[in-house]
Amino acid sequence: MGVELRLHTFFMLLIIFCMLINAKAGSGAGFALWLAISFAVVVREVARILVVAWYGLKLRAVLVLPIGAFYAYADPESQEKAAHGRARYMLSLAGPIANLMTAGALTAVLLGASGNFNLLSQPWISSSYLLRSIVWLQAGMGMLHLLPAYPLDAGRAVRSKFLGVHDATSASRAASGLGQLLSIALIAAGGILQNPWLFIAGCFVFIGGQIEDQGVFFQSVVDTVRMREVMLTDFSTLSPSDTLTGALERCVHSLQEDFPVVRGPQLVGIVSRQKIVEALRTDGNGYVQSVMSRAFQVARPEDTLGAIIRRISAGRGLSLIPVTESGRVVGIVSVQNLMSSMAMLAEQRRIERLEGGR
Repeated sequence: MGVELRLHTFFMLLIIFCMLINAKAGSGAGFALWLAISFAVVVREVARILVVAWYGLKLRAVLVLPIGAFYAYADPESQEKAAHGRARYMLSLAGPIANLMTAGALTAVLLGASGNFNLLSQPWISSSYLLRSIVWLQAGMGMLHLLPAYPLDAGRAVRSKFLGVHDATSASRAASGLGQLLSIALIAAGGILQNPWLFIAGCFVFIGGQIEDQGVFFQSVVDTVRMREVMLTDFSTLSPSDTLTGALERCVHSLQEDFPVVRGPQLVGIVSRQKIVEALRTDGNGYVQSVMSRAFQVARPEDTLGAIIRRISAGRGLSLIPVTESGRVVGIVSVQNLMSSMAMLAEQRRIERLEGGR
């Protein structure tokens, strides 16, 4: 459906953890318990995805952890809508409600099917009692997200309260700090009570907070960088009337992978060196206008890098964004040169700070 789905490495390592704590029962039992945990995550995220669809939010990517998933939105409007208003509260409530309702429904079915089903017997989570474990994993996932530990659902509600008095970065840092304290408390409680599930839940909450904190920090950085600071101003252009052999010769003497195609001062398309080579191999010589792409986006020098990164990520196969001013191409930003330009800009700012401190 056009959304990139990623499983975090720790989600896979959870298989090993389940097999180790159920070594006596065999690897199959440990894998079955992992599937039960995955089922709790799936129930939670299906409910949240339905909320995303209901509010018309557009997703770019989903990163799945054992405590749930992080969403990357495809456009600023979806991100803003998900962070404010009713969508924010519904996204926070959907997961816990879905897990707790599923736990209740499974309990009713199991009690109805077997009158001697004992839900409260210990251990609550074990591969030896898989049906009871499924119920408690659903309930545990729902109750876990009611803790005010960012980035859990209740923790996001706490962050929204902090936003009323702080900027986005400070609010996220404060909520993340509280979340990490609570995650350490869960880890400590797991050790004291010799409960491996409290321990592993605390670890994943801590890891999730770190991931979310890094994402907020990166976003706060790129939103302060303007296109004029990182765009390439020394670049080559092609004309739609250039021959493909002539364009290939230009490619030989340029490090660019993609070229703006201009007619006079007007930008009319974008072409890559790969497209030029493929066209020459299959159809022979022709003109640039026959192979150039007319689907492109442009930026202005004052646009933020964060907005442009979202455009590059949202655009399928989009690798170059021309920067225009008064209809004239004054620079280009490409995936190829972006990281290099950011590194050089960071070094330039560091030197300026050092010189300013003298």
